[in-house]
Amino acid sequence: MSKHLAKTMKAVGFYKYLPISDVNSLMDIVVGIPVPKANEVLVEVKATAINPIDTKLRATKSQIETEARILGFDGSGIITAKGDAVKTLQPGDHVFFTGDLRRNGSNAQYVVLDEVHVAHKPTNLSFEQAAAMPLTSVTAYESLFDRLLINEKDKGKTILIINSAGGVGSIASQLANAYGLKVIGTASRPESVDFSKAHGAHFVVNHKQDLEQQLKENGFSEVDFILVNYDPYKYWDSLMRIIKPQGRICLVVDSSGLVDLKPLKAKSITLVSEMMSTRIVYNTDDKYRHTEILEEVSRMLDSGELKSTLTKVITPIKADTLREAHRLIESQKMIGKIVLSGF
Repeated sequence: MSKHLAKTMKAVGFYKYLPISDVNSLMDIVVGIPVPKANEVLVEVKATAINPIDTKLRATKSQIETEARILGFDGSGIITAKGDAVKTLQPGDHVFFTGDLRRNGSNAQYVVLDEVHVAHKPTNLSFEQAAAMPLTSVTAYESLFDRLLINEKDKGKTILIINSAGGVGSIASQLANAYGLKVIGTASRPESVDFSKAHGAHFVVNHKQDLEQQLKENGFSEVDFILVNYDPYKYWDSLMRIIKPQGRICLVVDSSGLVDLKPLKAKSITLVSEMMSTRIVYNTDDKYRHTEILEEVSRMLDSGELKSTLTKVITPIKADTLREAHRLIESQKMIGKIVLSGF
């Protein structure tokens, strides 16, 4: 670590898992600056995004932490130090990154990350625009190309994206559109319908109404692929009827109840799940695929093939502004991504 770097930093964290209305649910704290190990980099955080996973991890429970828990699982910044084994990243590099749910995150002035989480920031995007993209982009990319196995031969096929105005859905829609698929999104509010169409959906149906009937009215009796970015329980029976024989379904969100898997067999349907951190948590042989995807996303953002889903910036990064961001996420009315910027 640079000898000129301070030993402590500002951060926002908590010890007790409390409702966001409680001022102690997220608190301004001062902690030591972490030191990068061999395969790690230290990043000065310029912007940090807020995701539903932040609110879920902070949600009320009886557990009490002995050390402050710091959330924040994607963001952007500048590398200030690195471990000896890091070869592709250097101090001074502008980067964006996903976080590691097992350790402290980017709601702090500095964050230490394994190099696998980090890629070069798109040069055409601000730190705030870039910070909105890593977690949802890797999830969307893996869902389409590593789980549903979509490739260039699938051009012209149809994909139904449940919750296409959400973080993952709005990026998956862009990616699927770029690959030549016919993208059918779902949304229920006029503003979320507009957001879906602006981010790659050719058609948008209302997920609070009969999906099958709406698809038929738009000329689709069945679809080739389905990406489910919401609780699949309430849609399950419809999805079983909508999916084409030998089609593929990817679940990003857990089901709130038991579902009947029997209909999968008759149609030979492939059902897969996506969890962004699988490769890293289980240290798979292909874990650096995560970095490759981030670098590809960076390239696509610079080329204009993808656009940032940032819709709201809040400054500075501190407890009360983070509580505001959590409240917005928990309201389930937020469209696009919230990013906090600067200390």
